[in-house]
Amino acid sequence: MFCWFPLSMEIKNTNQIVAATESDSNYDRKAEVKAFDESKAGVQGLVESGVKKIPLMFHSGTLADTIENSAGDESKLSVPVIDLKDIHNNPALHSEVVTKIRSACREWGFFQIVNHGIPVSLMDEMINGIRRFHEQDTDLRKQFYTRDLKKKFLYYSNTSLFHDKFANWRDTVGCPVAPNQPKPEELPGVCSDIVIEYSKKIRELGCTIFRLLSEALGLNPSYLEELNCAEGTFIQGHYYPACPEPELTMGTSKHTDSAFMNILLQDQVGGLQVLHENKWFNVPPVHGAFVVNIGDLLQLITNDSFNSVYHRVLSSHIGPRVSVSSFFVNSHDPIEGTSKIYGPIKELLSAENPPIYKETTIQDFLAHHFAKGLDGNSALQPFKL
Repeated sequence: MFCWFPLSMEIKNTNQIVAATESDSNYDRKAEVKAFDESKAGVQGLVESGVKKIPLMFHSGTLADTIENSAGDESKLSVPVIDLKDIHNNPALHSEVVTKIRSACREWGFFQIVNHGIPVSLMDEMINGIRRFHEQDTDLRKQFYTRDLKKKFLYYSNTSLFHDKFANWRDTVGCPVAPNQPKPEELPGVCSDIVIEYSKKIRELGCTIFRLLSEALGLNPSYLEELNCAEGTFIQGHYYPACPEPELTMGTSKHTDSAFMNILLQDQVGGLQVLHENKWFNVPPVHGAFVVNIGDLLQLITNDSFNSVYHRVLSSHIGPRVSVSSFFVNSHDPIEGTSKIYGPIKELLSAENPPIYKETTIQDFLAHHFAKGLDGNSALQPFKL
């Protein structure tokens, strides 16, 4: 989930969290959530404490509720994998890729890309850097635990922890990397170098994809960049520890992303699923590939030409799972936001294709997105005409 959420916090230990599950009649969810947050140790702290049963605050319901709609028949359908090799040198290949991206954005809202120009070794090291942070000594992690958006680097568990009906089995680090590049001293030493190097490469790739998306819409290649869709980037590194009771909780609840676009790097553990034709389909890890998905804001400005679709991450006995999201949105300060107005792109509208959404600012859109939390509903609904 694309995240930046203004909440405050402190710390304690996990004993009272685990104890809270022992007597349901005395269960106080607010106290359990508060104790968990104040521990500053995250889900990984629970795992390190040796918990065998997950606290009630993570329970998402019955097995049927959690695993609703088993993964679809992947022998017939799967998220498209698009090869970007030679697209800058071969016009025929370039045109073919644009056609494939257009189809993927309309039908799936997701696609994977290979031969994108970022070395696999750098991708692997970024995964390792995020893992190193989450697996370092608890006292070292705690120093960075915060929900203060003014911090250059955030470490927390669950974006909307105090608002959601249940917590996800996941910890996260995050930092804005554009329009202002972070300085090495502003980041944890265990991952500072790789975060800075990776962010430069992912920004370049993001601009390339925005140009391809513009062409897929029938617009000038620079159109989306000139709309400032690529101006800001926020990177999140998610860490999903092995879960002792994965049937009771989710790694990430069903949601759509609020940004214009997300470029996701996932390790080889798996668990990501996308909702397609009312069935959940696995997005299998492809080593060396990125997963690209359309965000709500891009669906809004393309007037539903491109789709921001529901996706989720399952919990598993196997872990940890590590992934890195790079969210592209042109508001590096979501509290102050921006006065720039976004609505359906005029060039895409006609008598047959009238505007579906009203105009809004990034500030107002993100404010609604964060206020509703992970409630399983699209943030776009209130913005429809």
